[in-house]
Amino acid sequence: MNADPSSPSALSDQRLQLLIDSVVDYGIFTLDSQGYIQSWNTGAARLKGYSRDEIVGRHFSTFYTPEAVESRWPQEELRLAKERGRFEDEGWRVRKDGSRFWANVVITALHAPDGELTGYAKITRDLTERRRHEEELRASEERFRLLVNGVRDYAIFMLDPEGIIRSWNAGAQAIKGYTADEVIGLHFSLFYTPQDRQAGEPAIELRVAREKGRVENEGWRVRKDGSLFWANVVVTAVYDRSGALVGFAKVTRDMSDRRRLEELESSSRRMNEFLAMLAHELRNPLAPIRNAVTIMQLEPTASPALRNCRDVIDRQLTHITRLVDDLLDVGRLTTGKIRLRKEIVRLADVVTRSVEAIRPVMTARRHTLTVQEPEQQVLVHGDLTRLAQVLQNLLVNAAKYTPDGGSVQLRVEVQDGLAAISVTDNGRGLAPENLARIFELFMQTETGPSSPVESGLGIGLTLARSLAEMHGGTIDASSPGLGQGSTFTVRLPTAPDAVVAEDSAAEALEAGALRVLVIDDNRDSADSASEVLRLLGNRVECAYDGESALTLAPRFRPDVVLLDLAMPGLDGYETRERLAAAGVRRPFFVAMTGYGNEEDKRRTREAGFDAHLTKPVELDALMALLRQARERGPS
Repeated sequence: MNADPSSPSALSDQRLQLLIDSVVDYGIFTLDSQGYIQSWNTGAARLKGYSRDEIVGRHFSTFYTPEAVESRWPQEELRLAKERGRFEDEGWRVRKDGSRFWANVVITALHAPDGELTGYAKITRDLTERRRHEEELRASEERFRLLVNGVRDYAIFMLDPEGIIRSWNAGAQAIKGYTADEVIGLHFSLFYTPQDRQAGEPAIELRVAREKGRVENEGWRVRKDGSLFWANVVVTAVYDRSGALVGFAKVTRDMSDRRRLEELESSSRRMNEFLAMLAHELRNPLAPIRNAVTIMQLEPTASPALRNCRDVIDRQLTHITRLVDDLLDVGRLTTGKIRLRKEIVRLADVVTRSVEAIRPVMTARRHTLTVQEPEQQVLVHGDLTRLAQVLQNLLVNAAKYTPDGGSVQLRVEVQDGLAAISVTDNGRGLAPENLARIFELFMQTETGPSSPVESGLGIGLTLARSLAEMHGGTIDASSPGLGQGSTFTVRLPTAPDAVVAEDSAAEALEAGALRVLVIDDNRDSADSASEVLRLLGNRVECAYDGESALTLAPRFRPDVVLLDLAMPGLDGYETRERLAAAGVRRPFFVAMTGYGNEEDKRRTREAGFDAHLTKPVELDALMALLRQARERGPS
């Protein structure tokens, strides 16, 4: 008996079928107990490409890939649905045109009132787009994982909320020494020093990261082998979408090299400060010795033995002064504080200054010094004093390593737009392995016979090379071998013809006495400087402190005041200021001090001093200063 189409039950079934047929986003169809398709909705036709007439009566395995059909997976799905009542799966399915899509499938077993299996209802959704996004996300996560694992300069790892290590990259292994198997599951406090663990640093780190989201600090950390390294650590709290803490991301960098560099820079700075103080303390006692030698040179001496002693003292004093200057120059070079005062200079003037400075040493060693210069004028753009220092260091080096009675040749040539100044000797020469190292700081080859310049610090050639390079030039050494002499060659860019600055200090000092007030708490330095100034024809008064100078100056009315800076009580700066304020006329103020770098000179200029003399004062420098004061006249 057929059901009445107008019955409520029949009408309900019709509405349900209409509803199912109208669904387009889901494929909804039924199968008989063997898996053959019995019904087909609009969504199924749209999803799989088959019309109702094409597909009803065919087996549902039509939609499965050949691999799935071969493995009898469609039959397995029906078995599981029959056994469980419902089965859900995801996998690739095939459309009519052969294209594949990723499907979510739900199969529900259908039973008659008496419990007999009558078939299956099957609902299919196209999840291809979702799967693509998931695969892209997995691929992205995999790329990120590979990236993190491949980083070797940073230790990157995850902690759970309690601080237990949950991941470990190659950088963490390289920096800390542990493999992933050794460390995952352990607490990250493992990497802290006992002192930091006792102070609760690991827990504090995580607490601050939770409160602020991120924490960064630096400190000592411990490797697997027990060695320490200086680490920069960043800990970031990680939360899920609901805001719950899931753990911490930790990034650690080994900053040991940077810390060592900072310590070296700090040590270098302290060393330079020490060298400046050392030079000042050495120059103070050298000043009266230099003044005493100058007095002996100005006074006629009948005794050849005394003249010889005077000259020995003079040479050794010059050598000590040069060592002090070299020490300071090394400090200035390492901190970039050497400033060149460049101008167009004649290379002949550089040679003249250098040869004059080294001539007493050459004479003492009975060396033959020959100088060969081109007839045409050779100009360079540079600092005359520093270039003379370069050449003088090369000549000193030649004299030092050439036995008594040897020969030294200085040659100047122009080659391809470069001025080449070479110093060649017939001394002990250089071994091949020393040619590349001879310019290194504090490098010294084996010393030879005793000589007036035998001792040294191994910094002269280093200074020479650095100064040459600051002029855009080069310096190199060559030697046929030990015992066969050596040649050092400086090459500098030549300058076009231009106006050459004249050395006014070389001009003759005009006659005329000056009233000079010497103020220095070092009595030996003050008295000897006063005696030198008197021998030069000046009227001189001396004061040993600032207060005495303030009393003496109004009566003496000095033209020039030579003023030490580091005095007890009133220092040189305050004494100058009070003298300038009290006097009817302003004298020529000269700072006379053991401090002589550019910063010291800048400070005295800003304080109102007219000149700056560095102890020990050379006679030529003193005479040039007196001439400058005489030219300025009263003010």
